Amino acid sequence: MPRPMLTRCLPLLPLLPALLLLAAPEAAAREVQLRVAKLSTAAATLQQVRVQLRWQDQAEQGELQVWAGKVDAPGLGYHYRDLHWRCPLRRSPTAGWQCAGALRSGSLPPLQLALQLETASTRVVLAQGRARLKVEQVAAAPDLTTLELQKVPLAWAQALLTQAWPAAQLKAGTVAGRLQVHAPTTAPLRVQGGLQLTSAGFATVDAGIVGEQLSGTLQMDLRSTSAHSSVQLDGQWHAGEFLAGNTYVALPASAVQFHVQAKQRAGQGWQLPRIEWHDGAVLTAFASARLQTDGSLQGLSVQMHSDDMTPLKPRYLSGWMGMAGLRDVELHGRMDVQAQVDASGLAAVTARLHGVDVRDPNGRFVFDGLRGDVGYSAGAPVASALQWTGGQLYGLAFGAATLPFASSTGELRTRAAVKVPLMGGTLGLRDVVIRPPQGEAGMDIRFGLQLADIDFGRISQALGLPAFQGTLGGSIPRAHYAQDRIDFDGGLNLELFDGRVAFSQLSLERPFGSAPSLSADVAMDDLDLLRLTEVLGFGSISGKLDGRVTGLRLVDWTPVAFDARFITDDAPGVRKRISQRAVQDIGSVGGSSFIQTLQGKAIALFKDFGYRRIGIGCHLENQICAMNGLHSAGNTFTIVEGAGVPRLDVVGYNRAVDWSTLVERLLAASKGDVAPVID
Repeated sequence: MPRPMLTRCLPLLPLLPALLLLAAPEAAAREVQLRVAKLSTAAATLQQVRVQLRWQDQAEQGELQVWAGKVDAPGLGYHYRDLHWRCPLRRSPTAGWQCAGALRSGSLPPLQLALQLETASTRVVLAQGRARLKVEQVAAAPDLTTLELQKVPLAWAQALLTQAWPAAQLKAGTVAGRLQVHAPTTAPLRVQGGLQLTSAGFATVDAGIVGEQLSGTLQMDLRSTSAHSSVQLDGQWHAGEFLAGNTYVALPASAVQFHVQAKQRAGQGWQLPRIEWHDGAVLTAFASARLQTDGSLQGLSVQMHSDDMTPLKPRYLSGWMGMAGLRDVELHGRMDVQAQVDASGLAAVTARLHGVDVRDPNGRFVFDGLRGDVGYSAGAPVASALQWTGGQLYGLAFGAATLPFASSTGELRTRAAVKVPLMGGTLGLRDVVIRPPQGEAGMDIRFGLQLADIDFGRISQALGLPAFQGTLGGSIPRAHYAQDRIDFDGGLNLELFDGRVAFSQLSLERPFGSAPSLSADVAMDDLDLLRLTEVLGFGSISGKLDGRVTGLRLVDWTPVAFDARFITDDAPGVRKRISQRAVQDIGSVGGSSFIQTLQGKAIALFKDFGYRRIGIGCHLENQICAMNGLHSAGNTFTIVEGAGVPRLDVVGYNRAVDWSTLVERLLAASKGDVAPVID
């Protein structure tokens, strides 16, 4: 990659005329050599300079060579060694001098340097490939240098950028435009003019700040001394993207206007007292910032307003929302935000929402009509309140509610318990404590949960489940969300089919991300089998059922592992009968046949049978269900143990069943698409 262009031409520019005049050929001269220990100008200092001119008698041109052992332009950040320029020297039509040839620096690829020296002006053109830089000075204004750039690689300006931002590295892109460099001896260096950036790319050493494919135009005014520097930028971006910490910005094709004022004292970081950003109705922002000497953020104060939040997330919020698992969430409405950031992280935020709708296209949640404000403080206490008109959680509709917040010392807390109407009952939230992401620590949320009198029939209908009837309730005294995982202390109870279903050891990974994963243990006690089988369309079985499901793990709501066992329970006064349809269904699920004491053809004469016990189990691992029953013998296992006359036992013959095959059998059984197999 070629080194910065200013190193190779601007430091040499004030010196070349003097060198050429000193070495100008006499009529009979064959060779002139000049050695200079040190030459200094306002822009640069050259050391170990050697000039050699060879010109044959009566020749139309000679050969000029210039060597410089050291070239230092500290104000611009350029320091080079072993420069060599070689060119054919001839007189120009206007009685001046011109010379064009290769400029080399060590082992770097050469650049083409052309010099035209006239009485009133000096012009230098530096080129490599399609890149072209023209530098011009006029005798009437010796402290002023004009630069014209065409498709100049941004990497040529690396040393200049390093002066202001040591951690940044230019990676790609080109620049075009016109700059004027004022370098008076008794006044600050000043660079001003307009530039057009195309497909620019940069990154800090730690990749904390990265820009790619940035294109735009800007007007620059840079002033610099050894003690103080200042810069003002005005322009617009047309395309590109950049990442700063957790903030990812994808610029739109429409123009985004910006304005930046910055200043720096020697040995200190940059101060940015004024930053403006104007992206139509999507985002208007005003900010001030302070940077450390390494470019890291020391402080930031920002005010933002959006009249149209729909494009806000893909353009500006995807990084932060992705951290919370909300990458695909859609936002609609208006908002205002004020925020302060210090070296430790987020110090204070106040977000005011005006009729905001939040929708997850994957159907996980919806919030309608969000209004009010949310205030966060890392220091002094602040109070706020947020309300909504309704919404859904995984298809379950909930009603209007208000969350009263208080915040201090880096926490956002609810000031009182909150009850949210949910499916005929209530969902209660209490002791909510939210810690926003700080440093490398992500979002941390703690809360208590109470469910009361929720209609499980309505839940079943909303989720497309069979028409279960019952109520859902329970208390989770503590729940903790961190690192994209929720762990629950306590459990939930479901009163279902005159029995009880209890959930414990609950945890949920990636609740709002891709492939959410649920872990739990489930205990069932005294479920009414008759009501259960009628709802499931699984024949008819009377009796009571107990069950255990341990190590249950669902990934994207699909079972991938569990150890389950279901067995009937003795209950006084409860008959134990199983219909022929239920026998067929159980047999089909277990890959079974049924055995009886009478002739097989006589089985069809009976509508139901007595049984002593029913038991079936499955240990799911690696998509294979290891089946078991009441008792086993070799590869067989008993599912139904008959009683009375005719006595009927159902025995499974295949203990290893593919999970997808087992699910297909269950679905077929619920639809009655099975036939008896009689041994």
